[in-house]
Amino acid sequence: MAIELPKISDLFSLAGKSALVTGGAGSLGSTASKALAGAGAQVTLADDVTLAGGDKDKLNNLVADIRAAGGKANGINLRADTEEHVDAILKFVVEKQGGLDILMVASGFNKPGNSQQATLADFNSVIEANVSQFFLICRAAGKLMLEQGRGGKIVLTSSVRSRVATNNSIAYCTSKAAASMLTQCLSAELAPHGITVNAIGPALFRSPLTAWLYEDSERANTIRKELVARIPAGRLGESSDLAGAVVFLSSPASNFISGHTLFVDGGFVTV
Repeated sequence: MAIELPKISDLFSLAGKSALVTGGAGSLGSTASKALAGAGAQVTLADDVTLAGGDKDKLNNLVADIRAAGGKANGINLRADTEEHVDAILKFVVEKQGGLDILMVASGFNKPGNSQQATLADFNSVIEANVSQFFLICRAAGKLMLEQGRGGKIVLTSSVRSRVATNNSIAYCTSKAAASMLTQCLSAELAPHGITVNAIGPALFRSPLTAWLYEDSERANTIRKELVARIPAGRLGESSDLAGAVVFLSSPASNFISGHTLFVDGGFVTV
């Protein structure tokens, strides 16, 4: 009896899908945007790169690079940090891309400090960026997906520090634990409607902020050796490691997976 092999490439294809990446010009956001576009989605990158003295051309250049590589991308210079901004971003996505199938929440903020160092304002600023703003965009995107009636994919950004506490990150660890629980709550609400909600929990990855750690210097080599000693895979992360997880959780391959935080960490949280 002849069998028909499953078309695995179709399981991971995002052809014809409309995606939104908040924090789209950041380290994780840019990786996610390129990965989603590479899998066939039309992607809107939403970010306010002018905040904190950022490079005002960064967002536009990234959109241009994705298009030059054969992908479909749009950019809007707004951060999903208020209800008004969220509404404007989603209106832009619908006008440009005809709807929304995939939301990747890749924004985030950290202000290091332990309980004796962090002020209440410091603590609240991290919770605001990593929990409250996540809630705003997920609530609005979930409403849009429900109205569309065609299901969807929502992927949040958590961290290994949602599970493993560190001494100098009380606000960040707390916020990421909350992001993982937000993922579960949203899943319980939306999965019955064909909208899966999951999170990615990265360990330390190469980015502009961590580039120094990958250099061949005495300080970098010492710290990197200490970090790698705690990772069963024996290395730090690369952006390509994140790309696969983003596409998987955004694709039909993960249609029966919801409410989980997928740790992309080389086994860090298992030891």
